[in-house]
Formats: sequence, structure tokens, C-alpha cells
Amino acid sequence: MVDPDRIVSSESEELILVDRDDNVTGYGSKADCHDGEGLLHRAFSVFLFNPAGELLLQQRADGKRLWPGFWSNTCCSHPRRGESIEVATRRRLEDELNIRADLEFVYKFVYQAPFGDEGSEHEFCHVYLGRVTEAPRPNANEIASTRYVSAAELDGEFAAGPGRFTPWFRMEWETLKTEYADRLDRYTGPVAGR
Repeated sequence: MVDPDRIVSSESEELILVDRDDNVTGYGSKADCHDGEGLLHRAFSVFLFNPAGELLLQQRADGKRLWPGFWSNTCCSHPRRGESIEVATRRRLEDELNIRADLEFVYKFVYQAPFGDEGSEHEFCHVYLGRVTEAPRPNANEIASTRYVSAAELDGEFAAGPGRFTPWFRMEWETLKTEYADRLDRYTGPVAGR
């Protein structure tokens, strides 16, 4: 049986550097990609919903270099050198949550977000939606806690305390609601007030 709390990432793993058109420009260690203002690298962000239309959130483990203890969407990570986004998303869902899910690509965007003196995210991020039907078993090295929230509850939490959430999660949720509402509604059901 696979250890659910196995070590699944390191600062030395090689990530994929890209330009603003998502063309590969080279490779860099995870540490180098997140130092200072960050190097632009390929990443992905996954939003999984249960059959009731609730989003699975994760609280990042306290040992994370960037945004430890912050709440975020279901899964966020990077493909490694030589790895496709499709393979990386499957790997990371198993690494972090010990689950599998079919995913639907929605959009991609570039963002940069500093985290004090600890470093920055500077990512060309591919955003996916999907459905989860099995119970997550969080890897304690990656995730402190998980919970489900409805779209309306999440909007309320963002309004009341946006600083508890990762910046990419807030950006992506707003874009999903405003630019891809029809796709989002397939997972959440129509949200009042939109």
C-alpha cells in the first residue's frame, strides 16, 4: 500500500521555464523558480467539485515555503522537466490528495505574486475543472487540512477575509465566475447573484 504521507516534492526538482506565450525557454530548480521575483515557469491549478457542487479546498501545509497555512483551491503545482501538464495534474492529485479525477482545461494566464522575503510565484498557469467522487486522503507533507465549500460560501469567505487565501486562487475564482460562468455552472449549479 502506498504511504499517503510520502515525500513527493523537493526544492531541487526541475521545472519548465517558459516565455509569455508558454514556449519552453529552459529549465530551473523549484528553488530558483521561486527565489526573488521568481522565474516564469509552467504551472497548473485544479478545481474539483463534489456531486453537490461544492469545491474541495486545501489548506497548505505549514512547511510550505510560500503561503504556508493559507487556503487554496484543490491542487496547484508544476509539471516537471519532460512531463506534460496532463501527466503532471494526474500525478499531483495522487501525490497530494491520493485521488483521481477527469479534468477539463478552461484557460491559462500569467501572474506574479510576491510572498514577503520568502520568494514569489511567477507562473504561466493552466486552470482545470473536474469532479471528485472519492474521499481525499491528504498528504500531511503537502496539506494541513481539506474542506468543501459551496460557491456562495466561498464568495462570502473571500469578502470577509481575502488574506486567508492564496492570491492565485482568488484571481482564478474571479475569472472563472466572470469569464467562464457557463463552464463553472456545470460543476456548481447556477450561483445566485451572478
